[in-house]
Amino acid sequence: MKEKKEIKPRLIAWELTGACNLRCRHCRGSSTEIPDPDELSTDEAFRLIDEIADFAKPILILSGGEPLMRDDVYEIARYGTRKGLRVVLATNGTKVTDEVALNLKDAGIARISVSIDGANAETHDAFRGMPGAFDGAMRGIEAITNAGISLQINTTIAKTNIDEIPKILDLSIELGADALHIFLLVPTGRGMEEDEIPPSEYERVLNWFYDQRGRVGLQLKATCAPHYFRIMRERAKEEGTTVSVETHGFEAMTKGCLAGTGFCFISRTGGVYPCGYLPVLAGNVREKPFKEIWNHALVFLDLRDVGKLKGKCGICEYKRVCGGCRARAYAATGDYLAEEPYCMYQPRKAAVED
Repeated sequence: MKEKKEIKPRLIAWELTGACNLRCRHCRGSSTEIPDPDELSTDEAFRLIDEIADFAKPILILSGGEPLMRDDVYEIARYGTRKGLRVVLATNGTKVTDEVALNLKDAGIARISVSIDGANAETHDAFRGMPGAFDGAMRGIEAITNAGISLQINTTIAKTNIDEIPKILDLSIELGADALHIFLLVPTGRGMEEDEIPPSEYERVLNWFYDQRGRVGLQLKATCAPHYFRIMRERAKEEGTTVSVETHGFEAMTKGCLAGTGFCFISRTGGVYPCGYLPVLAGNVREKPFKEIWNHALVFLDLRDVGKLKGKCGICEYKRVCGGCRARAYAATGDYLAEEPYCMYQPRKAAVED
């Protein structure tokens, strides 16, 4: 009997703190300026890194809130680097100075992602809830590139900025970014349903994004949009080409929804979740070792079994490469195994039965 391959995390997003200096309208964690007094301590952070590094070598994303609100962020990054993890940082960019960028580089930070949600100050500042956020991010990006750290632009797509996405791509190129990752809004935290674009716009934007792959030199990745993996295969079939997306670098483009399979989220107080937008607790690292949670939590085991998917996701021929957004399904129905509510695709099996 063939031994079952052990599943290990390839990406871990770690919310170092809930504190943030901005008030973003889509914030998953509804962050404030005041840190949570129950946040993992430095010693607890080191112990968590030990537990992760003992059985896997994922990309560790130091996130928030705003991770630079923690005084020990450099210590944590340096410790993770020494343990053999690829440590990256997700920031709004406004607190990055030349000194901060050099300190991050010295701590081993391999890439920094800066969130840009508008092609100009008016749109970005409105999205981020703070005047001056765009100019602050631009100064931070200059410091990052001057320090020689790889730059990634993250953009959350909502009704308020969808028309500016092509300009944000052009801006990313102009800024010298190595990658642009687009995030399709999930209504969690302050991310409100009225900001979500309709399913038809998801299809249009993702097809446009596919068309940019050969036009620009940036690495392009769509997140919280697993149907992009279906679109890539449909388009490749039309073009008579093949799709090659199996990567394990910064992109980790192995399939659509990675929640609980190649990815997980760790909260500021040690809670482990399939992703930051799916509020189903798998366990807490203060109570159980990370590896035990990863290997045995019921929600993770459920998400790794595509045979449990329901509705049209359950009969879809693309379910192994797409899987539907489990967080969006949960937000809409309370069931993380339900069908993806924002996918327009009609599976062939369903079409035949109709």
